[in-house]
Amino acid sequence: MPEKDFSSVLKKPRLVVRNFLARPQHEGVGAIVRRSIGRFELKYFDPFLVLDEFSVTAPAGFPDHPHRGFETVTYMLQGAVTHEDFEGHKGTIGAGDLQWMTAGRGILHSEMPAAQGTQKGLQLWINLSSSHKMIEPKYQEMLSKDISEASKDGITVRVIAGEALGTKSPIYTRTPTMYLDFTLKPGAHLQQPIPTSWNAFVYVLEGEGTFGSPKALPVTAHHLLLLGISGDGLETWNKSSKTLRFILVGGEPLGEPITQFGPFVMNSQEEIDQTIEDFENCVNGFEKARHWSSGDSLN
Repeated sequence: MPEKDFSSVLKKPRLVVRNFLARPQHEGVGAIVRRSIGRFELKYFDPFLVLDEFSVTAPAGFPDHPHRGFETVTYMLQGAVTHEDFEGHKGTIGAGDLQWMTAGRGILHSEMPAAQGTQKGLQLWINLSSSHKMIEPKYQEMLSKDISEASKDGITVRVIAGEALGTKSPIYTRTPTMYLDFTLKPGAHLQQPIPTSWNAFVYVLEGEGTFGSPKALPVTAHHLLLLGISGDGLETWNKSSKTLRFILVGGEPLGEPITQFGPFVMNSQEEIDQTIEDFENCVNGFEKARHWSSGDSLN
């Protein structure tokens, strides 16, 4: 049997419907982020709450702060950060490593530089359905060497979540999600299926690429591209002389109301009010916040 023609996977590629340049802004304590989702023009892209490309150099960072009601996915591009929480979970996320944290009913943690120089990475916030918002916190962590990879015809993909080029990730996603890190050599042409009911976007990390249509204008680093809902996947060309790297992220929309107050994301104002009360009183998931601060284990 002849090899399957990968160039004919898609019947109708999705087109780019919006294009944002993520500009630098200050977050945390002295950290710089390029925020593309969770900004004024795009406050929510169901089920995605925030996408930050962060850059941090000690002593700047993200000291003790809480979360409830969603997941954070931290993917390091350069350097390393140390994570520590009030449950005693602690570790270092190095270049190429992944941490998929389900905050659920409550986490208080810190994320600080763990190496000299500038640490860079991506952090994605994924909303949880109302049935999962108050589950116990959980972690899924993978070292760079353990992340599934596949290559074909000038294309290499790191499969953080979902499936690409016949390779699947072991990460379990409570909100069905795909998260793929693609690198295309000059001249490479990609067609990647996306479930037809899912929302999806591209964020360009380096190089320039043509997305959705061969006649589209090329897009460069730090741009977020929202893909239309009509179509069964993403088509991309690298027509430049340099390597193109981007992430493709897709997820099943929850279709539920959201109310957000900073690091808390629930379904109603009443639930947000209760969350603030829980945190202030150190109850209902935040009990250990009363006597904890990062670095306690070193004192």
